[in-house]
Amino acid sequence: MIKFFFYIFLSFLFFNISLAKDVDIQENIDLSFKCDLEKKILKNSEYNYKTFLAKDIDDKDLNKFDIKAKKPDTLFINGLSLFLSDSKKLNVKVVNKDVVLFKASDKKKNYSESAIINRKSGELVHEITRNIKSENSEKDIFFYSCSKRKKNV
Repeated sequence: MIKFFFYIFLSFLFFNISLAKDVDIQENIDLSFKCDLEKKILKNSEYNYKTFLAKDIDDKDLNKFDIKAKKPDTLFINGLSLFLSDSKKLNVKVVNKDVVLFKASDKKKNYSESAIINRKSGELVHEITRNIKSENSEKDIFFYSCSKRKKNV
């Protein structure tokens, strides 16, 4: 539970920083992860932030989650979702020695996805928000535990 609140705090902290500066890529990186789903939190018309453990849902682990960043403003995400794989949609990009944070929204600003990964611990939080402009917005929040994959030579 402490991890959950830590990530929410960390997300808000970096999200607020990123509002002031949407692109802050401080390091060139080329990382590949394998991530195991730990839990999912749903907020919709049926559930109000209900937590489901990975063993109780059909969502999959991430077998290959890649992050490539190049200073000053290039960030590529692959393997998390098709929406985030389109680097042109990423409107918030933060990369430093501790975390990688990114956020994208559709043109109508009614759908967004964001994620933050702690590069040291491998903890990843991925949030999907739908129907942002309506009173019945929906959220899916995924928590993963990731480990670095070795690159094929």
